[in-house]
Amino acid sequence: MKFGKRLKQQIQETLPGWRDKFLSYKDLKKLVKLISSASPMISGSLEYGKAEAEFVYLLNNEIDKFNAFFMEQEEDFIIRHKELQQRIGKVIDTWGSNGSQPSETDYKEEMAMIRKDIVDFHGEMVLLMNYSNINYTGLAKILKKYDKRTGGLLRSPYIQKVLHQPFFTTDLISKLVKECESTIDSVFPPCEEKISNQLGEREAIRVAGEGIFRNTVAALLTMQEIRKGSSTYGRFSLPPLNLPESDVTLSLQLNSPIAIP
Repeated sequence: MKFGKRLKQQIQETLPGWRDKFLSYKDLKKLVKLISSASPMISGSLEYGKAEAEFVYLLNNEIDKFNAFFMEQEEDFIIRHKELQQRIGKVIDTWGSNGSQPSETDYKEEMAMIRKDIVDFHGEMVLLMNYSNINYTGLAKILKKYDKRTGGLLRSPYIQKVLHQPFFTTDLISKLVKECESTIDSVFPPCEEKISNQLGEREAIRVAGEGIFRNTVAALLTMQEIRKGSSTYGRFSLPPLNLPESDVTLSLQLNSPIAIP
């Protein structure tokens, strides 16, 4: 699948509020075509310099858009992660076996709600990592197209700049994802998860095609596709995606019952 179609599909699969935050790939592609179809320009000429400056200006605006959105989401995730940890602690201290008001029923009900929120939270963080991946890939591809069609040498220096942008730095989000998975593994024992899954199987099937779960599956499929090794793999490509072997991540992979059109 060509990148433009993959990006369009990913935008359709993501959260509604995120759809205008992705790379304006189609507009940039049109500009490249316009510049390359104009009268031949000599590298270093005034005309060439103006055309390249306009292209870079649009790219910079896109990066500013990515950074603003990514940092806003990152800040929100940090706050939500802390709130979830506090909720878990409160439930344990109140309704846990050694809590101030021990109650197995209340404990299970509250933990079930928290577990759902954690899984949703995990899914949104995966979506943000995919947001970083696919926008970086789009920038690399449009820069390659620009250099090829105009004879420019913009790709290499510009990508070096991109590598230091906030939206490309996903270390913190990756850490939160792992902590989220560790929380589920430690707070929700496998035996309890199995019982919960059996009891909620019908409900899970009913909502499987909706919401954050479906979005996350689409994001994982996209990340695997754009980061897999291929004959076109180069120094500007993202490394192949190696997903952690956690129960949460495995449940969102290709063996999911959700069909992605």
